[in-house]
Amino acid sequence: MAEFDQEKNTLTIKVVYYGPALSGKTTNLVRLHDLLNPELISDMMVLETKDDRTLFFDLLPLGLVAPSGLLIKLKLFTVPGQVVHDSTRKAILSRADGVIFVADSQLTQAMNNAQSFENLMDNAQKVGLDMAELPLVIQFNKRDLDNITSQNEVENKWGNQPWPVCFSNALLGPGVIESLRALLTRVYQYVDKRFDLQSTGLGSEMFIANSLGQGD
Repeated sequence: MAEFDQEKNTLTIKVVYYGPALSGKTTNLVRLHDLLNPELISDMMVLETKDDRTLFFDLLPLGLVAPSGLLIKLKLFTVPGQVVHDSTRKAILSRADGVIFVADSQLTQAMNNAQSFENLMDNAQKVGLDMAELPLVIQFNKRDLDNITSQNEVENKWGNQPWPVCFSNALLGPGVIESLRALLTRVYQYVDKRFDLQSTGLGSEMFIANSLGQGD
């Protein structure tokens, strides 16, 4: 869960990228690392193996300073996509403040997307997250490929759900910052309920969202 240190005037937020193997979770973080201003980011850790690009997690710390002086620290993680690493998924998902579910737009991956989303819901319950309250954004990635689910089909399926849907090409960048921006707007509202940030003048959801646009 978000950590607010009033003495140090810092707010730490944890965001998790979830989804099936090879859907583009790690690529999202790599592209963010390229797109954002250098002063906003620090080194990204990537652990790779021959059977899964990310065995444990990627971590991209990112810091923003609001006009009030509040330091907002974002810690971005990805979970491993393979089922055999489900215990690691749960450990990373624990205490998340928001989730971006990265779906693979290819028609052949529809079943994998559905199984991974079901796994997200199951694991969230196991680690004590209320998905009715937790900020979530659905990102359909790989929009540059052939034989993908059309945007109309995606919108027809997800349009009656409470979660925003974004479309992306994480390899080239479109939709990557937009997805994170959409999530953080919801995360700020979620965190503000807990810490009442607006009444103390210590934060702004628009500041967080707009700051991410500086590098794109």
